[in-house]
Amino acid sequence: MSRPGRDDSPDRLYTLTGGRTRSAPDNPFDLVTLVVAEDDPVTGMQSEHAAILRLTEHPTAVVELAAELRLPVSITKILLSDLLAAGRVSARHPRRAVSDPDVLEQVLVGLRNL
Repeated sequence: MSRPGRDDSPDRLYTLTGGRTRSAPDNPFDLVTLVVAEDDPVTGMQSEHAAILRLTEHPTAVVELAAELRLPVSITKILLSDLLAAGRVSARHPRRAVSDPDVLEQVLVGLRNL
């Protein structure tokens, strides 16, 4: 059963990705990777690529892009790989949380001293 507002027909998804089912093995994208546009959309660009560039004027997570585009995450990653290879987007992972107990204790002491 398909959800309202989604067009997940296999033909459409096949066309969007040029028949690819997976992105490159060195694909840097996971669900929380932040994507930022490095370029503006240009005339003649695939509409989904242009939409990604408009949505990523500010850092946006891959999962958010997939939701906005109403596409499966796997398809979104393939489209992002195309844009990354063309130098139109950059990808970065969110900073990891500090888990060093000494650093956390210093922060706690600093907060208590306020």
